[in-house]
Amino acid sequence: MSELKFEKNDADIATDFSLDTELLDVNHLRTAVANAGSPIPLLSKALKQASEVLHSRYKNSLNITNIVFGRAWVVDEVLRLAWSAQNWPDPNDISLVAVGGYGRSELLPHSDIDLLLLTRKSRFNKKYKDYISAFLTMLWDIGLEPGHSVRSVRQCKQEAIKDITVATALMESRLLLGPEDLHTLMTVATNEKRVWPIKKFFKAKVDEQIVRHEKYHDVDYALEPNIKTSPGGLRDIQTIAWVSKRHFGAGSFKDLVRLGFLKESEEALISKGQQFLWKLRYGLHFLEGRSEDRLLFDKQRELAQLFDYHDDEKSLGVEKLMKQYYRAVANLRELNDLLLQHFDEVILRAGKRVKIRPLNSRFQVRDDYIEVIHPNVFECNPSALIEIFVLIGDSPKIKGIRASTIGLLRESRHLINDEFRNDARNTSLFIELLRTQNHMTLQLRRMARYDILGRYLPEFGQISGQMQHDLFHIYTVDAHTLQVVENMRKFRLPQAVEKFPVAAHIFNNLPKVELLYIAGLYHDIAKGRGGNHSELGKIDAVNFCERHQLSNWDAGLVSWLVDKHLLMSMTAQRKDTNDPEIIKEFAEQMGDKLHLDYLYTMTVADICATNPELWNSWRATLLRQLYTNTKRAFQLGLEKPINRQERIADKQQSARAKLLERGLSTNQIEIVWSKADDEYFVRESSANIIWHTEGIANFENEDKTKEKPLILVQDMGENIKGEGVTQVFIYANNADFLFANSTAAFEKLNLNIYGARIFTSANDHCMDTFTVLENTGLPVGRNPKRQDEIRKVLTEYLTSCNKAIKPASFRRTRKEKYFAKSIEVTFVNTSEEKYSTLEVNCPDQPGILASVGKILATNGINLKDARITTLGERVEDLFFITDKAGNSIKENSLLEKLQSEIKTELKNRLAA
Repeated sequence: MSELKFEKNDADIATDFSLDTELLDVNHLRTAVANAGSPIPLLSKALKQASEVLHSRYKNSLNITNIVFGRAWVVDEVLRLAWSAQNWPDPNDISLVAVGGYGRSELLPHSDIDLLLLTRKSRFNKKYKDYISAFLTMLWDIGLEPGHSVRSVRQCKQEAIKDITVATALMESRLLLGPEDLHTLMTVATNEKRVWPIKKFFKAKVDEQIVRHEKYHDVDYALEPNIKTSPGGLRDIQTIAWVSKRHFGAGSFKDLVRLGFLKESEEALISKGQQFLWKLRYGLHFLEGRSEDRLLFDKQRELAQLFDYHDDEKSLGVEKLMKQYYRAVANLRELNDLLLQHFDEVILRAGKRVKIRPLNSRFQVRDDYIEVIHPNVFECNPSALIEIFVLIGDSPKIKGIRASTIGLLRESRHLINDEFRNDARNTSLFIELLRTQNHMTLQLRRMARYDILGRYLPEFGQISGQMQHDLFHIYTVDAHTLQVVENMRKFRLPQAVEKFPVAAHIFNNLPKVELLYIAGLYHDIAKGRGGNHSELGKIDAVNFCERHQLSNWDAGLVSWLVDKHLLMSMTAQRKDTNDPEIIKEFAEQMGDKLHLDYLYTMTVADICATNPELWNSWRATLLRQLYTNTKRAFQLGLEKPINRQERIADKQQSARAKLLERGLSTNQIEIVWSKADDEYFVRESSANIIWHTEGIANFENEDKTKEKPLILVQDMGENIKGEGVTQVFIYANNADFLFANSTAAFEKLNLNIYGARIFTSANDHCMDTFTVLENTGLPVGRNPKRQDEIRKVLTEYLTSCNKAIKPASFRRTRKEKYFAKSIEVTFVNTSEEKYSTLEVNCPDQPGILASVGKILATNGINLKDARITTLGERVEDLFFITDKAGNSIKENSLLEKLQSEIKTELKNRLAA
């Protein structure tokens, strides 16, 4: 693997850029400008040539700090020459000042160039107005796009008092041209004694960081992070630097070493991390040709190629790049925590009366923060490396860990070795931690951040920063894993009853919730190794249970959950959970209700941790139906399952009773039912059979002068919290392109299809039920206007079923374009089934279902059923198909033709 390499002196740059004539020959340029009629062409050319030199140095992996500072120096010199070209009146009353990042001499190719035009008195601002305008116009003509403000010293102070962002930018100001005393007046007027006293400044900056981190769910390991503002990003480094400069007058992180807040090795980590992030950010600006801080999927791949990371049998080049990114931000986040805690102690708590509460012979609580009693605690008692997190978990009054103790944790984590991992004291402490009641997941996150968890569980360390390069995961494997455990913990909270009523009820009745947490920790532990991660993870889970002395039964349950963690979601989304055979097969794999309970709660937690947007009322309904039907199968006994005919008779009996109550005659019911085959009664619920039968009977009795389809719209499951879907039933003359045009109509209506059950009656009418939701993830609801719109559009599209209507086109998202090549079309034939299964996996895009339906109809293929699964921005759709005779498709040439046509059609749609 190619490593990003930085010069040994990167952290201590002392380059005299005036000697770098390749970058910019200042003396030559100054002479040329003095002799030219207009300086604009010369300055513009110099700026472009300098940018090309810097780009070349960047591509050759030269010193990134010199490149960043070098660009700032070039802009400095160009601004000075442009400034000198103006005939300023009273030049002793105005200064040109660099502020913000430019004030720090940090400029990437498209970073903001923020300027302050500083005057002594506000009344001077009008005198300089025309000259300032001419100066700024020249900068734009040169090719610079500066941000600027014109303020007097007094106005600077007023604005700084109102806005901490202004105060921070002025604190980093740097004089470019003009009298030094004027700049000094401004810095004195806006210092901490006059504006934003240090306690207020520090608290405001910490609050800013908290808000910024919450925007990213406080997760360092997002799959598409923002290099500047994500947790562990450049802004976190700047936050520390701002506080250090404000309070201590620190000009660099080396000053914090001298002050005793950092060790030299920690300062080196910050420096290397900042350089790496600069290198990534420079690359984004270079590739995009504009300011861009988001490390998006497509740019990750381009940067990996630029940095010479290659794919191999173990991982993709882009995964190697991102692994290095995640390690860098993890180090920066850890040191950010350490320094902010230090600053909290010396700034906010300075002079306050100290309250100390002993916990045991190793730890005490000082002002609500836990600390070691003496600095050799971890060396003398390594078990304290885990004990400290158990103590926090047992006490809701402990807010965190003191900075000095965090430092000792970092220094002592090397003590975690095989002997430590197998020590019964430590294994007992870890299980005890999983049973704590106070923010248990937060303690696991702290352990992960301080690299305690990855050392104690080396298999967890292997997935640290492991990417999941797809359309529906939003976190790395380790971040997703901890989110799963956190979701499990949330089921115990009162508010969970509203959104997750079934999971909340089950969770609060589980006998050993720590077994669920262990399964959550291990369910994806083997990702990235190759092979089946569930089977490999099962082995790791067994080893964990044995090492932690869990009983054979507990170990069996945990390993079974890891092995089967995808089973429930795949069954619910890909199979008909109203089919007794499907339920019997699933129940047999569960074994008993307790295994079902554990797996249900794990499945819900896993789906929500993959991507919160994946959880909607449809998935809630599917999983509840599977859970309820399986639980009923256990109650009846698996040795005496309801057979097919008993199931049909049971449904018909209950449906008939309801229909008779509603005024239908026995004859009307039998006429409708005589046209439907057994498959309809097996797969449809009693509620749907009642709804459909009543609608068809009334429809058939109407005096129809014009042939129109029957379209019924109804919400189902709306009385169950967090659930509910809209079902649309279509009863119409059968036609080749009916499915294709139906789906095209739903796309026109901006309705997402989640399921389709396709039946053909004896009188050659379709009896199709589509399950749909609005784009918001909610049912249509009792909205007569919207229901009328659905009926109108469907009627319009279904009157043209002798030809396929072109699906509506919509703009594709950036991610869809990036993953457009990832299209899989496969067929499965089994000897026991009378149908073939077509599976389509590709980025989600309007028109997919209509396109597939059109191709099937054109080739004379009957569609019997469809299971539509949307995972984030990707779909995994199953179509159950037969030939015209109702048999599975065995002809290889036809299957190959269908596969080719579907792939080509979907690629064309995704490329449009």
